[in-house]
Amino acid sequence: MVFGILWLLAAFTSKRTVKRQNPGSRLFQVALALLGFMLVFNFNQWFVSGWSTVRIIPRETPYVISGAVLTLAGMLFCVWARVILGTNWSGTVTLKENHELIQEGPYQIVRHPIYTGLLIGLLGTAFVFGLARCFAGVLVVGLALWLKSQTEEQFMLQQFGEQYAHYRKEVRALIPFVL
Repeated sequence: MVFGILWLLAAFTSKRTVKRQNPGSRLFQVALALLGFMLVFNFNQWFVSGWSTVRIIPRETPYVISGAVLTLAGMLFCVWARVILGTNWSGTVTLKENHELIQEGPYQIVRHPIYTGLLIGLLGTAFVFGLARCFAGVLVVGLALWLKSQTEEQFMLQQFGEQYAHYRKEVRALIPFVL
């Protein structure tokens, strides 16, 4: 919750938006991410039987601690990326007034470090809970973020052209050296 509140407050420091993604694609991405979060955190106890309750990770201290560390590391990676991105940040895919192409800090590691950090944090949470539904939720959120990153990639290519195309060749999108 603290993470969410800080994230929301930081939104008020962003530059003015000059272009925003299509509302239909945004709605689909948000709905998919919400489904994933529901699977991970089991809001309203919707997933209480069947495959979703199969324990994949034992509920033992080393696994829980490892998951908590992974969650913290992911959230810290997100915050680092958000700080470096500064006033170019937006919760939706946008182009900002005087938009800058950031290639420092975590943006030297992956092109979408906020998404990477969120996925690492959710994976850690899945380890803490240890249930199949949690890992399925990480995959669903991963799909939502991948779709969002594809929209963002198109915006960046339109705005920065060859400079962004070169950056794409040098730095992976979500997983260093892999994807």
